[in-house]
Amino acid sequence: MQADERNCIENYKKVGVKMKKLQLFLIVLVLSVLAACGESSDESNELSEEKTIKLAHSGSESHQYHIAAAKFKDILESDEDVDLTVEIHPNSSLGSEGDAIEQVVSGSVEMTTVAADSNLANIIPEMNVFGIPFIFDDKEHVYNALDGEAGQHILDLAEDKGIKGLGYWEVGMRHITNDSREIVQPEDVSGLSVRVPPAKVWEAYITALGGSPTPIDFNELYSALDQGVINAQENPLATIDSMNLHEVQNYISLTEHTYTPAVTLISLDFYESLSDTEVEALESAVKEAAEYQRHYLDEQEDEILTMLAEEGVTISDPDREAFREATSDVADSVSNDVPEEIVQSLIDSK
Repeated sequence: MQADERNCIENYKKVGVKMKKLQLFLIVLVLSVLAACGESSDESNELSEEKTIKLAHSGSESHQYHIAAAKFKDILESDEDVDLTVEIHPNSSLGSEGDAIEQVVSGSVEMTTVAADSNLANIIPEMNVFGIPFIFDDKEHVYNALDGEAGQHILDLAEDKGIKGLGYWEVGMRHITNDSREIVQPEDVSGLSVRVPPAKVWEAYITALGGSPTPIDFNELYSALDQGVINAQENPLATIDSMNLHEVQNYISLTEHTYTPAVTLISLDFYESLSDTEVEALESAVKEAAEYQRHYLDEQEDEILTMLAEEGVTISDPDREAFREATSDVADSVSNDVPEEIVQSLIDSK
């Protein structure tokens, strides 16, 4: 065979080898692209998979908790970017507020909304700050504090307990009611058996007024008043209305001694399982529900006072400055649980 023919054959073989390598490369490339598309599709399917959020609370269907929760549900379920469904469980149907908190910690319930200065204060002691009387001047002061750095710092404390604070809904400014007499001066509380939320700060508050503090879970409040286990309690107007407490209480004193926020909590494990889009939708819905609820409740207060008067409840305007002075040492009773800087941060958020 001549040299030229041999060279031609060798070149042909080399070209053949290169072609086979190119074909192999193309096959690998195509398979890689298909695999990536499959992963992307799987991820997309995972992100779009419907997720259900169980939200438990202790109020009735007309309570402040439910007003915000129902609005939250409407907003979140109408968001076309996510597929999140909300199941609301009111009336302590899944247990008391303490039970609901434990269930969110364990992850058996995804969300709850609870009074900051009640059972929640037993696992996050700093929440007792909201039971310290007269640290807020009015609701504008409240909202500046809750929506600012001071409020966010307190919310962030929840993460150490396996839960995440999403925001603050409203319970409201609290007033004292009873079935015995008008309350105008602090000494008028003396001798009354007063239901208090199960938190240290509330026992200190009623004791300072000369009353007998009796811790009772919220879902047992009406029956305790009806049966005479206690003869007084304190709560916002909207709570008194929604739980029909005026049926078993003849007097209300508009003390406005504290403001209670409803802390909206979510299981930290569930929260961290959500996509960025789901988190954004969730947090936006919580905030929008808060704004709606605040406006709604503000409009209801005058109507509730009118209804109470028509139902024969005696409404008193107390000496608030006297109440402030009588309870000025309550903050000291929880100083081991609530650092002074937290108290001051709320006071300064005017």
